[in-house]
Amino acid sequence: MEDIRKLYTESDIETMRAAEKGRIPGKNRVEELIRFAEKSGVKRIGIANCISLQREANDLKARLEGKFEVYSIDCKYGKITGAELLQDETVNGLSCNPAGQAEFLAENNTELNVSFGLCVGHDMMFNMKSKAPTTTLVLKDREHKHNPYKEFTIDNL
Repeated sequence: MEDIRKLYTESDIETMRAAEKGRIPGKNRVEELIRFAEKSGVKRIGIANCISLQREANDLKARLEGKFEVYSIDCKYGKITGAELLQDETVNGLSCNPAGQAEFLAENNTELNVSFGLCVGHDMMFNMKSKAPTTTLVLKDREHKHNPYKEFTIDNL
């Protein structure tokens, strides 16, 4: 047991305590996110969202703003083309910019970031580049209306 505890810094243990105190049986993840942030002493929350979920990200921002300073940034931040970023003229349209989203939130000194519907791969890049701890609130799943759990329910087996 002592070997397992060595895996955690004191800061890690504080995060685990806040997670424990943030649980609200029977409540939704947004309410738990708010409680976790409050128990952790977080004042500034960042939201990195897919532009296709802008309305929902704005709703989350509005729900958080009464208790926190909130910074939100969509995936097309910087408006760089896919051809330019990937150096591939066959790529059309604007590219997503998860590293730019992470940089924007770091510049605004967020203490907790929320990944909100970012594409597979882009979510990983955002998490790696984020300076603040990141939680995922919405997962992009085009088939199941952003609910990948549905893939494992009886209806799909």
